[in-house]
Amino acid sequence: MKALFWPVCCAGLLSLCSCGPRVARVESVDIVPRPVTVEASDGAFDLTRSTKICLLSDDTMLLRSADFFNGLLQPSLGRALKVETGACADSDAIRVELGDLAPEAYEISIRPEGVRIVGGSPAGVYYAFQTIRQLLPEPVLRGEKAGVVELPVVEIADQPYFAYRGGMLDVGRHFFSVDDVKEFIDILAMHKINRFHWHLTQDQGWRIEIKKYPELTRVGAFRDRCDLDPAAPNDSVPYGGFYTQDEAREIVRYAADRFITVIPEIEFPGHAVAALASYPWLSCTGEQYEVRQTWDIDDRVFCIGRDSTFRFIEGVLEEVVALFPSTYIHIGGDECPTDRWEQCPRCRERMRAEGLTRPRQLQGYATTRIERFLSSHGRRLIGWDEILDSGVSRTAVVMSWRGTEGGIRAARQGNEVVMAPTTHCYFDYYQTADTAGEPLAWGGCLPLEKVYALSPCEGLDSVQRASVLGVQANLWTEYIPDFAQAQYMLLPRLGALAEVGWSPGRKDYAEFLPRLKRLTRFYDACGYVYAKHSLAD
Repeated sequence: MKALFWPVCCAGLLSLCSCGPRVARVESVDIVPRPVTVEASDGAFDLTRSTKICLLSDDTMLLRSADFFNGLLQPSLGRALKVETGACADSDAIRVELGDLAPEAYEISIRPEGVRIVGGSPAGVYYAFQTIRQLLPEPVLRGEKAGVVELPVVEIADQPYFAYRGGMLDVGRHFFSVDDVKEFIDILAMHKINRFHWHLTQDQGWRIEIKKYPELTRVGAFRDRCDLDPAAPNDSVPYGGFYTQDEAREIVRYAADRFITVIPEIEFPGHAVAALASYPWLSCTGEQYEVRQTWDIDDRVFCIGRDSTFRFIEGVLEEVVALFPSTYIHIGGDECPTDRWEQCPRCRERMRAEGLTRPRQLQGYATTRIERFLSSHGRRLIGWDEILDSGVSRTAVVMSWRGTEGGIRAARQGNEVVMAPTTHCYFDYYQTADTAGEPLAWGGCLPLEKVYALSPCEGLDSVQRASVLGVQANLWTEYIPDFAQAQYMLLPRLGALAEVGWSPGRKDYAEFLPRLKRLTRFYDACGYVYAKHSLAD
């Protein structure tokens, strides 16, 4: 018995220390988006099951990052790293603390004896762990068993250039499940995107439960066909869906755990057919409409002459602001024809009462009225650049989509701006000019290199540039019926736009491509579908 005891005991101890092979460190430090400074050296830190994560600052939000990192390692190491709060030994530990840095800034020091992470806030710490994620060897990314995971010796100091780095998903044209939306948020988080713009209403579908107005989801969330192409035969398959308020709260929490703010969009006064089909008294004519079954601009819009229209939209927004803690609430404002207003006695009377000379000014009146309502609830209005055409207050935020011209004009007059031009940020466009074999897309060609070439502050002086909050990728879904295709259109172009938003002054496309190729290994490990046109060796 004694002869057997020591070999068995030693074998047991060995199994505790190592449950797999040593996995060599990555050959080079390739991070997207590009950090401010990277100083790599020879050597490695050996991360094992006995390594601890020590949270040195008293902030429970740091646990989010520890849980995130453990989720990456546990499949390979077989168990989560122990997380401790308070002081711990310097060796064989990942020491995490908050320091005197900009809020989203971080510093990483990986040395043979241990790892030190300093963040300007819990968000900065989370970005540091996202960076370390990109330093994990490929076998670990794939969840292969490992006893020792080598991390390269490196010093990284980093922070984003723009405070607003967004990604928009249109769920109005095609509906995506809660799990799909969470996966979209995970993709944003991987790229250090911090705003999720959730486009919730459209002519083709109203997607958010409003308890005061139940017909919006009973009627407005469903249409008689799935395919929105007017040239396609009617498939006659009822299609739709919506998110309950509990599901919306769940998604807000999920995003917050990844330091992403959800910005809801409720379209007003255009793109309103789903709402009008639900409540005909919101339109200029009072007719009973059907939820629109094809794409394109529709002239059936909210009636600005009716006070009941404003009671309705304020009732909707009261529930929206209760669901979404975001400072910004998006009200759309794009592509709103004035034809119905010109013919509507109530709208003409509104013009006379308000001293308006052009029907387009009704949109300015309506936008200003909604902005006052949002302001009374401590929120700020953000809208597409058409809100400039009808007059808008200096406190409204302008999202420039019709090129950068609207953003430039807004910045010059003192409005804050998010740049999201079709020329560089519309990911529903084809990724290559050779469209044979490509999934059907909206049209136009937006290759990876052109996304990377966006210069958000071009045309502005140093004072006006301060008005540019950041950039946003937009994924409209007229031709995107499922999440696999959404991934394909999003990736890897999101990597290019992430670098535009994080480090616009340090861009070099030739240097970017090898780092992006490294990032696609993470796409592979996650099972993401992505385009490979620009990634061939």
